[in-house]
Amino acid sequence: MPTKISLILHPIHKRVYLTLDHIVVAEDFQDQKAVLIQAALNFDQTQAPLIGTGDRNVIKRIDLGGFSMAVKSFKRPNWINRLVYRHWRKSKAHRSYIYAHKLKALGIGTPQPVAFMESYGGAGIQRSFYFSLNVDADYTFRDLIHQPDLPNRDKILESFTAFTFELHQKGVLFQDHSPGNTLIKMQDGTPSFYLVDLNRMTFKRLTKAERIQNFERLTPLKEMVDKMGETYARLAHWPVDDLKEQMWRVTEDFQERFHRKRRLKKKLLFWRKKTD
Repeated sequence: MPTKISLILHPIHKRVYLTLDHIVVAEDFQDQKAVLIQAALNFDQTQAPLIGTGDRNVIKRIDLGGFSMAVKSFKRPNWINRLVYRHWRKSKAHRSYIYAHKLKALGIGTPQPVAFMESYGGAGIQRSFYFSLNVDADYTFRDLIHQPDLPNRDKILESFTAFTFELHQKGVLFQDHSPGNTLIKMQDGTPSFYLVDLNRMTFKRLTKAERIQNFERLTPLKEMVDKMGETYARLAHWPVDDLKEQMWRVTEDFQERFHRKRRLKKKLLFWRKKTD
C-alpha cells in the first residue's frame, strides 16, 4: 500500500492540494523519512538556493537532517504523459532513483540517491520529486567549453573521455550526455565525475555507432572533439583519424539540427506575438 500524505492549505490560497501517494526512501535514509516528506510538501514555499536555471524542472539545495541535498521537482507532464507515467511507465523521478542505484552498483559516479515521491490526481501523475545528496562540484563539462584557460583543462578532458569509455564498456548509454549533466569535482588535481539528470538511460551492450553518437551533444568545438577522439581511439584500439572524422560528423549533424530547431522556435514565437 502506498503512503498517502496530504498538504492541507487554507482555501483562500487557491492551491491544489498536494498528496504524496508513492514514497520510496533509500535504506540509509529511513530515519530521515518524515523530514524528506515535509520537504516535498513544502517545496514550492521553501526559500532555498536554486541549482541551475529552473526553466523546466526546479532543483533546490536544501539542508535536511544534517545533509545537504539536491531536491528536484519535475515539471508537470502533459496530459498524455500524466496517464503514461501513472499506469504504464515509471516517472522521471522514479527512473532517476533506479538508474542512480544502478550506476552506483557499477561503480560509476552519480550523487547518492536518497528518495523519490509521486503525487497522483485525475487518473494521472501530477507531481514528482527526486532527492539526492548534493555534490559540491568545482565545474561542469560546460566550463571546459567556455573556459579554454581552465587549469588542467586538457587533463580533465582526457579523464572525462576515459570516464565515458568506462560507461560504454559497462553497458551504459546515457542519452542526456550533454554539457550540463556531468559534474566535475577536483581533489589533489584529479577529477572525479558525477552524472546528473538521469531519467533517460539504457543499459545494454553498445554498438560502435551508439558510442560515437553519444558524443554528439557535448561540445561544438572541433578541438575538443578531436582530443576526445584521440583518447577514445587509444582506449578502444580504433583507428584515430577515422574516429575523429566520425565524431565530428555526428557533432556537426547535431549542431545543425539544434540551430534549425532554435530558428523555427523563434519564428513561431514571433508570429504568435504578431497575432496576439
